[in-house]
Amino acid sequence: MAEASEQSPKNWDESEVSTWLKSIGVKKQYIEKLYEEEVDGQILLALNEDFLKTKICMKAGPALLIIQKRDELLNSLEKPLEKKKPTGGKTTELEQKNQKQKSDLPVASEDPPEQTPVKHPDVLEERQTAQKQCMLTSKEDCKPRSFDQEGIDFIYVKHRVLQPESGAFDLISPCHEFKSFALAATLDRTRLQAKFAKEVLKFAAGCMNVRSNGTIHFGVMDSKEDAGYVHGEIIGIPVKEKDIYVDALDHIDKTFSADKEHARNCVRPPRFIEVMDRENTEKTYVVEVDIVPSISIVKSKVYAVRLPNFKETTNKLEFEKEVILRRVGSKTEPVIDKDLSDFYARVKDRDAQREDAEKNQFLRAPEICQDLGRKLTMLMTNGKKFIEKEKWFILITDTLKRDDLSNTDWLLNMNLFCVFDFDPDSKLSGLCSRYLQHRAANMHSLQSYKIPSDMSIKEFTTQLHLFEQTSWIFCNGRSDFKGNETPCDEMTWIRTKMTFLRECVSLICKQILPKGTFQVIFLLTSPVEKPLLHTFNEFFTDMEGHEDILCFCELEKNFQKWQSFTEGSCGKETVNNYSIVGMKMSHVNASVQKIQPVKACARKHLPVFVKGTCILETHIEEQMCSLEIVTVDHCDETTEDFIEEEKANIEGQFYHGGRVTWLNFWLAEHKYVGEVIERDAYHDIFKLLNETLKCNANQTPVNNINIYHHPGSGGSTVARQVLWNYRKDLRCAVVKPSYPAANVAQHAVELREYEEKDPQRCVPVLLLIEDSDKDYLDDLRNELEVAINVKRIQHGTLCFILMSCRRSHDPEARCKESPLQNVSVTHHLSLEEKRKFAEKKHMLEKQFEPEFILTFVLMSKEFNEDYVQQFVTHLLQGINLHSAVTRLIQYVALLNTYIPNSFISRSHCEAFLALTIHMDMERFRQHEFERSLGDQGKLVFLHLRDEKTHIDSIRIIHPIVAMEILKQLLGDQQTQSKLALSLLYDDVLFEHRFGRDDYMSFLRALFIRRFRISKGDPYDSLFSPLIEHVLKKEKSPDKAIELLKEAFQRFVKDPIFAQQLARLLYTYEKFEEAKHWAETAAKQLPNNSYILDTKGRVYSKWFQAKCKALDNDNVQKTPQNIADAVETALKALECFQECQRAADADMQNINSSGYFAEAEVGCSLIKLISSMQVFANRVDGHSECMKYLLTEYIPEEVKDAWAPFHCRLKKLHQTTQEALEWISEDLSFFQTDIADVEETPENIEEKIRNPLTWLAKKSSEYGKYFSEADYSALVQGESTPANLTPFQKRMIIYHFGGGNITSMLSKLTDQKNAVSLLESMLSLYPRNPIKAKFSQRDIVNYIVAHITLNCLSPHHQKVAPSKALQELCFQFPSDKKKCSPNALFLLTLLFWPEDDDTDHVKETKYEIVQSAVEHLEKNYWTKMKDVPQRKRRIYTHFFLGNGKGLDKFVHKRKFEGITKEYSFFEKRMKWFKGEAWKRPEIATMLKSVSGWTEGGTVYLEGPKKKKFSIIPLHVPSVRHSNENITFYLGFTLRGPVACNIIVKS
Repeated sequence: MAEASEQSPKNWDESEVSTWLKSIGVKKQYIEKLYEEEVDGQILLALNEDFLKTKICMKAGPALLIIQKRDELLNSLEKPLEKKKPTGGKTTELEQKNQKQKSDLPVASEDPPEQTPVKHPDVLEERQTAQKQCMLTSKEDCKPRSFDQEGIDFIYVKHRVLQPESGAFDLISPCHEFKSFALAATLDRTRLQAKFAKEVLKFAAGCMNVRSNGTIHFGVMDSKEDAGYVHGEIIGIPVKEKDIYVDALDHIDKTFSADKEHARNCVRPPRFIEVMDRENTEKTYVVEVDIVPSISIVKSKVYAVRLPNFKETTNKLEFEKEVILRRVGSKTEPVIDKDLSDFYARVKDRDAQREDAEKNQFLRAPEICQDLGRKLTMLMTNGKKFIEKEKWFILITDTLKRDDLSNTDWLLNMNLFCVFDFDPDSKLSGLCSRYLQHRAANMHSLQSYKIPSDMSIKEFTTQLHLFEQTSWIFCNGRSDFKGNETPCDEMTWIRTKMTFLRECVSLICKQILPKGTFQVIFLLTSPVEKPLLHTFNEFFTDMEGHEDILCFCELEKNFQKWQSFTEGSCGKETVNNYSIVGMKMSHVNASVQKIQPVKACARKHLPVFVKGTCILETHIEEQMCSLEIVTVDHCDETTEDFIEEEKANIEGQFYHGGRVTWLNFWLAEHKYVGEVIERDAYHDIFKLLNETLKCNANQTPVNNINIYHHPGSGGSTVARQVLWNYRKDLRCAVVKPSYPAANVAQHAVELREYEEKDPQRCVPVLLLIEDSDKDYLDDLRNELEVAINVKRIQHGTLCFILMSCRRSHDPEARCKESPLQNVSVTHHLSLEEKRKFAEKKHMLEKQFEPEFILTFVLMSKEFNEDYVQQFVTHLLQGINLHSAVTRLIQYVALLNTYIPNSFISRSHCEAFLALTIHMDMERFRQHEFERSLGDQGKLVFLHLRDEKTHIDSIRIIHPIVAMEILKQLLGDQQTQSKLALSLLYDDVLFEHRFGRDDYMSFLRALFIRRFRISKGDPYDSLFSPLIEHVLKKEKSPDKAIELLKEAFQRFVKDPIFAQQLARLLYTYEKFEEAKHWAETAAKQLPNNSYILDTKGRVYSKWFQAKCKALDNDNVQKTPQNIADAVETALKALECFQECQRAADADMQNINSSGYFAEAEVGCSLIKLISSMQVFANRVDGHSECMKYLLTEYIPEEVKDAWAPFHCRLKKLHQTTQEALEWISEDLSFFQTDIADVEETPENIEEKIRNPLTWLAKKSSEYGKYFSEADYSALVQGESTPANLTPFQKRMIIYHFGGGNITSMLSKLTDQKNAVSLLESMLSLYPRNPIKAKFSQRDIVNYIVAHITLNCLSPHHQKVAPSKALQELCFQFPSDKKKCSPNALFLLTLLFWPEDDDTDHVKETKYEIVQSAVEHLEKNYWTKMKDVPQRKRRIYTHFFLGNGKGLDKFVHKRKFEGITKEYSFFEKRMKWFKGEAWKRPEIATMLKSVSGWTEGGTVYLEGPKKKKFSIIPLHVPSVRHSNENITFYLGFTLRGPVACNIIVKS
């Protein structure tokens, strides 16, 4: 049987009808009867049940079956084939155009929505899909395979359309005939061969008789009546065994009985052309047979044939009667009897025509040889002379031959973003192996590009290091990899990996790399297979065109298949225009290298310790991906031609305001351009560096130089200039942004030791760290010190110099803080600098127009305010205030004013300006973009290119200019709040996908980021400076609130915006609303201690407002009147306790704000309660109040009014005291400014600036509320300590400023009345404390009071001897786990052995100390959680002195005055570097302890020669060799520490 249900039964003959009847289960006798009655397809369509019963004598059942099945067949053919997707779901450009035209047409009528309800989204989707398919009015055309050519690799694509069937034209151009063959292909072998042979030999006989070449195609639609298909549409047929078709031509012998040899010579074997189906993974083919009736064979012959036919009636193959066939138009028809004599008579004419045609086919003009070298240059350079240095390339390749591999140097100098490699052996013996010999790459699979839903693009690209090293994607498995990445055949690949490829390509083209920033190169070095074609299809679809897709193919035969597939998408001309065909790989290699801006395989060198140089291998350099290494011969690899072409652009970009590049220095050094000005700061740094490099036994291994600069004053230029000029003496590198300190440290160590024999003898590394905060620098320094420690580098060896370059609005003040470390770069010029700038300006004005060196001109004018104002006024003259460009300038100015280093990507700008730039050349795209910016935009916008991603962006040339532009463009008519709101709701910018992460972070920061002096901002702000501008300058809190509300909605209800709103609202006493927003934030982040703190602050501020209102309105403070305030305070306390629990559970951060806030509110609440009339207006009011707060007693006056609060109020004294105790313990560990906390968006509440003073004051205040009456009675002599309860005494001690270890020790700093206060405290304790059975807390306070008093007044008569205090320590719990850290600290202090102790006493003391230290260490690490190393501070309270007893403890405050003449930062450095320890005053005060180092650990000798390990306070000071040492011993809450470690000579 021939054509299936895909062809109308109207054309069936009797045999085909019989086959169909058999397939539906009709009995044999009925089939034979219908065959005898000559029922063909046309008659079948006219049959009815009555005819079958009466004429064929058929029973009713079979008759009904035939009619039903025939009707079903017809119905299925009449329905449009909606579910077929001819183009794999991806429409061509033509189809998209047609769709657009269709969608733009007016709709005649529409059903009301209610008449067509859509109950499920799938239904809607299916309907939309059907509608789209109906709109496909045309299908892609394609060309047939080249006629009668061997070895051509060719492919068809399903649903593409061949030219219609044709007749004989010039006898050489083949005529074509199509057969769908869909049902026939499923028949058994005998029937299939009969049908195939019949069609082929019928066509062959027709061609041979008219002497015309021809091709018959099976698997191509031949009838225009087949619904859903068009004539010539490629469908394909399944081919299980190819030999069935080949063997079918054996029927030639009986068909051409007399002339079988002629037929065999003219009929070519079947060719099987694979059909690529984008939807289906089943393999199908178009089977083609070429007929070539060469004149030498067919001359003078007429061929009669007996065609084979399988008779269903006899169930065997028969040969029809002999017939002479010929081609008539597009059909093969028999020569009727009356035409036979004429047909024979014209044989000679046909022979002559054939003979002429064969001669003429060899006389065609030769093809013109293309200039492939020029074509390659134009395609690779976008019409320029050189390949852009920043252009990314994506390479798609398969197996390369060995000769080709040796000619791939051109790839080594290209920015390969990724390589799609279909060669599973590439890492072992292919391109990847060759590439890795010279460059670094990361091995990935297609699955690696599956981005998690909760990950941003920026995080994803960072995770895969996509912009640092080439991503090598193994698309068809990897033979050397043990993971589950096995190679597979084409069809399995389509079934299992096609989806991953589609996602991967879509991610790269639609979210990572913007259009125009990259080119795709298909390198076809082996026969083209389907996966490669699918890859082209994905890139073509996602890149929306072919202009950035190139194809390199050496062999024409490989290109044929590629061309046959791709020309259907974009046309033959386009494919040829973007393909380099016939160029050997060696020629490609040489040609591309010629247009690359750098020389291939150029060598780079680094200085070495012995004053020579070593080669830095590129792949090693790339592995140190966090560093931009500046080599000895940096930029020397740049080609001479490139320099000549680009030097003016490079210099112009810099003086217009662009960041300095290494090429700027190189050009100046080699005299291509004038010198780069050396600022005064450059010479200052030079001097500091030279001092640092001098040999010094006390040299620290890691040194710091800090450059503070006004924004846009050239600080970065100065820093890079230093690196450039030191590159031959030091190993220099710039730390790339956003890399963790641990990674940078690892790479810095690798750089230092690269190609050096001995780690002790290496060239120091100079690292430039730009725009990073102090915490990052501390982290990096710490990581480097740890690494040096591990490497056991000799003490005094300089290993690393960290040169940080940071913005500051007062660089000179920062410089004064530490003149030996800090250097300032400002807008102000010295006289010498003014002279240099004037000379340079004069030179530049000869080369450039003044507007093209704007930033340099502004710098030379020191950014004078009046000059900038005049400049901007002149610039904005005649600007169209309503144009899109002006709006863009306003947006960029707003961001640049408030967000340092902000920008908007060019891709965002193009989208905003509605530019649809469809141009082949990148330079034309760039030109069109710049033209669209207008005159003002061209001048004020600086075009940036990201050093990592190479993505273009714009910002205004300088932040000062941005501020002035914003001011003048807005004028008096518009406000910044209105502009910010407009920017926030600009959908085009907000939803644009490229550069989205950066844009969103800038926009978010506009509303969230606070100014911080520590971050280089001019002041510390409570809110973002934009919000503060709206509050102060626009004087509109409501607008500020509205802005934050809109931002909250825009940023998908981000809880940080809700937190900000709560803060803003409580600042303006809108407490109800503040409460709503605080709860909104807490609901989303219930475990965030900072947000819970804000929630507590809402109630705290509300409580303060209510207290203030009570005082201002002179309201009587009755229980009823203050109940509301009390309830609010209790809610605040609940929130702060929640905050504390969240902070304790957070292992990454230390947040103590909840404890401070609880103590604050607790004291305020106690104050309010004690001021209430019930208590304040009575003689015994205080005792009554204490009785209420401390016992079960409830006064009648408050019983009902405070019924809900009694339980919580009675715990108030205890919770407040616990908060104060927690703060005291925390400060005894760290004793540092809490203002030092890391800046995060949410930790934005007010901080306690001087926590030691705060604690002493708050403890005294707390004690005062609970001891006022007792204290007065005691002072007035009306009472004695003996009459007081332990609680009353404890509260009086609090009142005196004691009560905890930190407050006690703070008396050493604030010494006013300290001795008398301590005496008063001690008088409250019993004379025999051992019998008093103190609590642990009281023992600690008692001992600390004695130690403090002894430090202030040695040998004071009230100070107990150390032995008495030691004895008291035995009352601490014997289980040290139950001891507080303060108790353990006192054990290490009091039981530290003395020289004159007996061995037995020493042994006992050491055991006590060792046990205490063990538990202190555990407590310390519990306290530290998992916070970064830089936050693991510890405070040294005491040092071991030369005295005895309590006199041997020297408090740190005693000798800190030695360095009082220095600034805070200098003082810190003096101690850090060890210089302060060398002062003679220290030596007289402190005892030098002997010990030794072993394996990097400090030991001192305990009893019986036991080793006692001591923690070094400064780890790098420990020698790694085993040495005898001396050191000073300090006492901390982590245990004893060693300071000033010196090797004994």
